[in-house]
Amino acid sequence: MSNAKRPTKEITLLGRGYIIACDTGEEAKLDRAARYLDRAMQGINAQSSVLGSERIAIMAALNITHELLEAMDEHRAGEANLNRLNDRLERALAKTRQPSRHP
Repeated sequence: MSNAKRPTKEITLLGRGYIIACDTGEEAKLDRAARYLDRAMQGINAQSSVLGSERIAIMAALNITHELLEAMDEHRAGEANLNRLNDRLERALAKTRQPSRHP
């Protein structure tokens, strides 16, 4: 195990700063993810300001996970449709390549 310290970056969620380990070159991706999470948490917080930050984080995580799973399902369905279309195209092309059987 390495004793080298990983680089860190500060992000802000619901107005509170957090220091997060972040590999060099990945800062923009972390910033993007933090902004997305913060917007989700802000939306939940706006609907019910009596919830604690831990509960808001869990609800935001569940909502984002739902979005991710929906997107993955749509992607898989799109791939399946593309595969079916590709199979049909291959069969049609195979028919055009067959030699003609005219006497």
